[in-house]
Amino acid sequence: MMQAIHRHIPILIRTLGSSYSELLHIISDPPQGSENLLTQVLHILFEGTTPSPDLIATVKHLHETKLKDATILIPVLSSLSKAEVLPIFPRLVDLPLDKFQMALAHILQGSAHSGPALTPAEVLVAIHDITPEKDGLALKKHIMDACSACFEQRTVFTQQVLAKALNQMVDQTPLPLLFMRTVIQAIDAYPPLVDFVMEILSKLVSKQIWRMPKLWVGFLKCVFQTQPHSFRVLLQLPPPQLESALNKYANLRNPLAAYASQPSIRTSLPRSTLVILGIVNESHIQQPHVTSLHAPDASSSFHGATPT
Repeated sequence: MMQAIHRHIPILIRTLGSSYSELLHIISDPPQGSENLLTQVLHILFEGTTPSPDLIATVKHLHETKLKDATILIPVLSSLSKAEVLPIFPRLVDLPLDKFQMALAHILQGSAHSGPALTPAEVLVAIHDITPEKDGLALKKHIMDACSACFEQRTVFTQQVLAKALNQMVDQTPLPLLFMRTVIQAIDAYPPLVDFVMEILSKLVSKQIWRMPKLWVGFLKCVFQTQPHSFRVLLQLPPPQLESALNKYANLRNPLAAYASQPSIRTSLPRSTLVILGIVNESHIQQPHVTSLHAPDASSSFHGATPT
C-alpha cells in the first residue's frame, strides 16, 4: 500500500501544484511521522520549476517552529539567498554526509534568476567559520567530513577556488581551527599551489603562528612536507621558534643548513640563526672587548704629575 502511494505521489503533487492552498496548509502542519513523505513532496514541488514565495515561506516557517531537521530545507536551498543560507549552514553540515552533499549541490546550483546562494569559495569559508562549541557540532565527524566532501569535487573546488578561500581565511582573526589542515589538503590535491602556499606560510609567520599551539603543529607539518620550498619560510622564524621546529623535525636541519650556507642567503641571516644551524660556532660570536683586568700603574698614569 505505502509503495503504491509513494509511486503515485509525484503525479498527484504535480497536478495540484505548489499554489494549491490546501497543500500548503498540510505542509505547514504535517502529521507526525510523515517527514520522509513530506521531503519527497517538496523535492517534487521544487523540481525544475520556480517555487512560489508562499511555498518557500511555508517551508522556512515549518523548520523554524516545528521540524528542526534541516533535511526539510534541502529542496528549498536553491531558492534562498546568501543571507538566508549562512545562518542555517551549520545545521546543514550537521546532517549525514550524503544529505550534506545533496544540500551542497542545491546551494551551488542556485536559481535561474539569482544564481548560487554561495560560491564554492564561500562554501569553504563558511565551513571553516563554524565554531563547534557554539554550533554544537563534532569537529572531526562533521566539519572535517564536509571539507573532504568539497575536495572530492575537483571540477567545482578547483585550485583557484582553494587559493581564493585560503587567501580570505588567512586574514581572519582568529584563524579558523582547521586552517592548516586545509592548507595541507590543498597542497596535496594541487601541487602547483606550492608557491602560493609559501606566501600563506609567510603571512602566518608575521601573525606569530607559534602562539597558536594547535595551528603551530600543522604549520610545522606543512613546512616539513613542502621542503625545500619552505626553507625561506623557516628562516623567517625567530631563533627560538626555528630551534623548536628543528627539534620537532630533526631531518630538516642538514638540508636547511646547506641552503642557508649559500653566500646570497647567509649574508641576510642573523648570526643567532647561523649558530642554531651549526654554520658558525657560538664561540665565534664576537665578545665585547675587555681591557686589562689589572689596575693601571699609578706612576705611569700620572707621569710628570706633581703630587700635592
